[in-house]
Amino acid sequence: MDTAVESALRLQIIAWLHERADRNGGFLHRHELLSYRTGDRDLPLIDFSRGIRNPAGFASTLAIVQSAHGPYDDIEDPDDGLLHYAYRSGDPFGGDNRKLRAAIETGAPLILFRKETPNYYTPIAPVYVVDDVPEENAFLIALDESFRYMGDVRSLSEPQRAYALRLAKQRLHQPAFRTRVLLAYETRCAVCTLKHGSLLDAAHIAPDSSARGIPTTPNGLALCKIHHAAFDQNMLGISPDYVVHIDRDLMEEVDGPMLKHGLQEMQGRPLTVPGRVKDRPDRELLAARWKEFAGTR
Repeated sequence: MDTAVESALRLQIIAWLHERADRNGGFLHRHELLSYRTGDRDLPLIDFSRGIRNPAGFASTLAIVQSAHGPYDDIEDPDDGLLHYAYRSGDPFGGDNRKLRAAIETGAPLILFRKETPNYYTPIAPVYVVDDVPEENAFLIALDESFRYMGDVRSLSEPQRAYALRLAKQRLHQPAFRTRVLLAYETRCAVCTLKHGSLLDAAHIAPDSSARGIPTTPNGLALCKIHHAAFDQNMLGISPDYVVHIDRDLMEEVDGPMLKHGLQEMQGRPLTVPGRVKDRPDRELLAARWKEFAGTR
């Protein structure tokens, strides 16, 4: 395939992924990725059975899959924010590994799919293969093209490392958290049950800036954007017994239909929680957040 044609096709695919994922709530189903077409050509974006996609005619890898339960030792380094993506099985200099290595030379953008739960993927794109580490049998994957020009990415300076870690939080952790939470809540707001994924967020119960603010489902709530904003501003609180409460002053206000139907009528409403007990909001975290809300009333 001509280099310019391949480059344009990659950008087209990445734009489609972002548009479709935003519509869904930040993720795509396996079927959507396998049924992608461009023109009159079928072009699956993931492999049917492997964690790497190397379409025929592409000079370098198109997509890689990271799974917490996969067969490879793919890890995100907590010190440098880079993904250490293990060589694929077989010849370390042939097959899939050859096309991954080629991506270092071409600088072609790749797609990283985070497989959060079976059949659901969070797309992170573009990402870049920035180094080959034979002693680890791994490639280094960066979340920004600038790392291609930083010299030795194995010895990042403190500002570079801080930047990489910030990117990892923004582009890996937060989207993955949103996917896990929205899937746990079956893509509906826990307060009003709105089911439009593009209008839903994953809200932290304990803020992610706090020691307890880890990106796990029990620390998350699927909330529509208005209820997320109200929760963050303590206009809306959730008691440890999973009941929604609205700030007293807000209950006394007189305004348009959004205030009346969107907030005031949520007073006393039971929270819609995930079916799986292990995914439900942590009551201790809610209790701590409830104290903060109650103190403002």
